[in-house]
Amino acid sequence: MQVRDIMTENPACCAPETSLEDVARIMADQDCGEIPVLDERGRPLGVVTDRDITVRAVAQGRDPAATAARDVMTGSVITTTPDASLEDALAHMEESQVRRLPVVDEDGVVCGMVAQADIARTAPAHETAELVRDVSQPTLGRGTYAGA
Repeated sequence: MQVRDIMTENPACCAPETSLEDVARIMADQDCGEIPVLDERGRPLGVVTDRDITVRAVAQGRDPAATAARDVMTGSVITTTPDASLEDALAHMEESQVRRLPVVDEDGVVCGMVAQADIARTAPAHETAELVRDVSQPTLGRGTYAGA
């Protein structure tokens, strides 16, 4: 099975200057917890998760209407491709302790998203359990948030 078989195509995305208020609205409208932040060519610069909004903005007293996605995004983006095997995607997610991966085409442009939930619906139960266990490990001592 390949990533293309389970990914969500054309995921909701935002620009670096999009306000967190708008990012949160997109998340609510699309029922998702992560929005890729794209450059003008559609390539990922980072991602904003619902946790990024909560921990890096709201908990610090920032105004979501006046704070841009670039101000709280996780800048190191782990991606996969549509042709990657499900096993490779799982390994990337486990190693990086992330629950979602933007999917990029041969030009590096975001074309989809694969999430832990997609895997739970399609992968064997033991692979899903392993993914949940591995991405849920404590990350004590890490200076950056790995993504939730």
